Amino acid sequence: MFEIRPVRADDLDALYRLALATGDGGADAAALYRDPKLLGHIYVAPYAVLCPDTVFVAEDADGMAGYIVGAADTRAFEARLDAEWWPTFRQAYPDPVDVPQVDRTLDQRRSHTIHHPRRTPTDITDTYPSHLHINLLPRLRGRGVGRALMDRWLVAIGEKGSTGVHLAVGMRNARALRFYAAYGFRELTQVPRLAPDAVWLGITWGA
Repeated sequence: MFEIRPVRADDLDALYRLALATGDGGADAAALYRDPKLLGHIYVAPYAVLCPDTVFVAEDADGMAGYIVGAADTRAFEARLDAEWWPTFRQAYPDPVDVPQVDRTLDQRRSHTIHHPRRTPTDITDTYPSHLHINLLPRLRGRGVGRALMDRWLVAIGEKGSTGVHLAVGMRNARALRFYAAYGFRELTQVPRLAPDAVWLGITWGA
């Protein structure tokens, strides 16, 4: 059995641990990063702090093992990151501008992201204003947990007036591609590619 529930303030440490355990394509990133909180600073904590009403977690008898995070208004969320989130972490994590990109450690690459966050193209946000990230530990996969999280999240952003969602996914992540295709997400081919091995996906519904 599992439960889907809204995030709570006291979930933050568990979210950081999950971000690390599921980061970098599902590898256990604990062995890859010197700073265990870097992934969480970027990919999960800001959502839990800045827009908790669009964050849900999955728990089973052993504790939290999955989450879905996202923002109903991507442009507004990115503006809040610039104003309220990144400044603190830019003081804590130096920008590795003097280190050639090919020589940067994973920690330095994430530090660079903190100083130079990627902006979602307006060609995407104009039609697909909301975005999401979803991660599960292996023990919850194949049990309908991802669908339960997605269903709960889509209701939440629909209540906020969203009419479209986008996300990025690795082209080699066949499981994720099948999952999103089942919801009606389609590849966005008329926008700049996020990276050589990743694609944008999007879905819209009635205005």
